[in-house]
Amino acid sequence: MASRLSHIAKISDFLRKHKLSVTESRKQILKLFIEQPGALAHADIEKKTGERFDRVTIYRTLQTFLEKGIIHSIPTSDNSVLYALCKENCSEGRHVDHHIHFICTICQNTYCLDETNTPDIKLPKGYRLNRLEVVAEGTCKNCI
Repeated sequence: MASRLSHIAKISDFLRKHKLSVTESRKQILKLFIEQPGALAHADIEKKTGERFDRVTIYRTLQTFLEKGIIHSIPTSDNSVLYALCKENCSEGRHVDHHIHFICTICQNTYCLDETNTPDIKLPKGYRLNRLEVVAEGTCKNCI
C-alpha cells in the first residue's frame, strides 16, 4: 500500500510539473499510460476505468495531455487514434517523437519503438516538415 501511495504521489508531482491541477481522472488515466506497455484507445481507457469517468472527461483529459506533451497520438489504418506516453523530449506544444509505431497483426497492440528512429526525409525546396508518422505492421516479440 505504501508503494502505491508513493506511485500516486509521483503522478501528482508529474501533473503539477506540467502545470495541471491534480484531479482523480488525470491521476488514474496517467497511471494507465504508465502501466501500459503499448498504446491505448479512448475505448480502452473507458473500459479500464470502468464507470468512474464519463466519455467527455476522458476525451478532455486526453486532449489536455496531448497539448501538454504528456502523450502523443498515433493514427491507425481504420482512421481511429491511439495514444501513447511521450518521452522526456516532448513539452507543451512540441512533440518530438522520432520513432516508429509498430502494430502487431496478431495481438493488435501498438508499440512505440523508441530505439528505432524514423528515416530522414529530404523534402523538395519550399516544403517544411512539421511531423512525420511512420507506422509498421508485423508480429511483435510477444507473439513470435
